[in-house]
Amino acid sequence: MVRGAGMKGLTALDSATAWLNTPPLTATDLRGNVVVVNFWTYTCINWIRTLPHVRAWADRYRDHGLVLLGVHSPEFGFEHDLGNVRRAVAAMRVGHPVAVDNDFRIWRAFDNHYWPALYFIDARGELRHTHFGENDYQQSETVIQDLLTESGRQIPPRDPRAVDAAGLELPADWDNLASPETYLGYERAENFASPGGAVADVPHSYAAPARWALNDWALTGDWTVGAGEARLNAPGGSIVFRFHARDVHLVLSSQPHSGPVGFRVQVDGQAPGAAAGLDVDAEGRGELTEPRLYQLVRRPGPVTDGTFEITFLDPGVLAHVFTFG
Repeated sequence: MVRGAGMKGLTALDSATAWLNTPPLTATDLRGNVVVVNFWTYTCINWIRTLPHVRAWADRYRDHGLVLLGVHSPEFGFEHDLGNVRRAVAAMRVGHPVAVDNDFRIWRAFDNHYWPALYFIDARGELRHTHFGENDYQQSETVIQDLLTESGRQIPPRDPRAVDAAGLELPADWDNLASPETYLGYERAENFASPGGAVADVPHSYAAPARWALNDWALTGDWTVGAGEARLNAPGGSIVFRFHARDVHLVLSSQPHSGPVGFRVQVDGQAPGAAAGLDVDAEGRGELTEPRLYQLVRRPGPVTDGTFEITFLDPGVLAHVFTFG
């Protein structure tokens, strides 16, 4: 690691557009502490699944010289809204300090490229370790303990209890996950199977294909496919995805003043029943009420190829990205 690289990144904290859970912090304020900088954005399922561990580290080592510092760098336009971030922080029980990085200045200062990302900075301000993505939690905690011990701090014994993870925070079923993150805007879309392909930036009537391959997806009804999302123009439009995973998530938002939007989910042409995700009932009914990630399917039994379909009862929906678990 480059000597002083951590402190160089921390000097960009004064460019934060807002702070949550703390008064503004500076590199000077943090000197002498071990700092773990965690880059995140609130709709990212990969970050959400790390949160139980990040939360545990913040709580366990807060009084022993660790500052767990979240940096919220938004992916989607609605994640720039401070009210949305504030609600996510409360709903997800993020209790540690959060710098809101709407202009990506802190992100660039660390030369970061990922959500989630962890940067481990010692008490002298030197970057000592990084980790990108999920997993390797034991190694990350060991780095924290080593840096605290090196700085002369007394650390608590390792807690032998497993980190409690449930709901969205439950680890993915990696052994049975064969569907990738899939964006619905034309700039990053893959495997779009509606006949004729996407028609960029204008309303168009879409249909499902006659045949499906695994991870194909399609629109049905009147949609406008934009660079970063698909927008529904008339009631009754659907998104269909041929998938292989335990969980199906979809990041959804809506146009201003559109109000709540009802939707219905089916798996293989049937109501999900016991496979209903957190945001639908057994009949597959749900409602888009705020811009966020929605869990639509969580299968309780064996994972096989399946056909997911979500039908929206009202227009004004913006569908951004599928993720799976």
